[in-house]
Amino acid sequence: MNKPTVLLADDHMMIAEAFRHLLEPQYHVIATVSDGRALLETALELKPDVVVVDVGMPLLNGLSAGQQLKQRMRKTKVVYVTMNEDPDVAAEALRTGASAYLLKSSAASELLKSIHEVLRGGTYVTPKIKALIEDSFIRSNKPKTAEKKLTPRQVEVLQLLAEGKTMKEVGSVLSLTARTVAFHKYRIMDVLNFRSNAELVQFALRNNILTHDPFSVSKLAPRPASDPAGSERRSA
Repeated sequence: MNKPTVLLADDHMMIAEAFRHLLEPQYHVIATVSDGRALLETALELKPDVVVVDVGMPLLNGLSAGQQLKQRMRKTKVVYVTMNEDPDVAAEALRTGASAYLLKSSAASELLKSIHEVLRGGTYVTPKIKALIEDSFIRSNKPKTAEKKLTPRQVEVLQLLAEGKTMKEVGSVLSLTARTVAFHKYRIMDVLNFRSNAELVQFALRNNILTHDPFSVSKLAPRPASDPAGSERRSA
């Protein structure tokens, strides 16, 4: 009897390897990837039964990657394993097609259980997160976040810009011209009423489009006029 196949997606390779060792006695881990775009490409090629994915992923965050994956491969089960305890993020993941949401702190005891459950057609949510979702549902009267105003393409552009990529680099990742990327950027800033790159980064962090900040805001902000970009000029 063939083992169910699993694709792992996590940008922390030590964690991915730990998951591999945990799963391999019962499942066939067919690949490990470290960003959201590689997840989509590899899943479409290998067609795994289950994808285990982190919420915070470079190039394309786990939520967007999981949502796009479910649109193209409805039978594949998406299991989120993350450090993100935000009940709104968990609820959004489940709403957009995830079958399970658990925390890395409990993965050793819950990952096998969750995959077994989703392959049977069920769902699994870490008890702590389930309680937070229920509490948030009872208490929440908040309007939808501003992220809902953005198109999926704009969210992709926003994440890549917030990661510190230039418009040309974003265009290369998304197969767009730099001019088209610029159009999306300024459309995003207009929709959200932003005036600076720093505001874009802060928004991406607040809305879990970018779940950790590998670049300081100052690095993304325009270079002060008094800074002569000295090291480059002096080395010329």
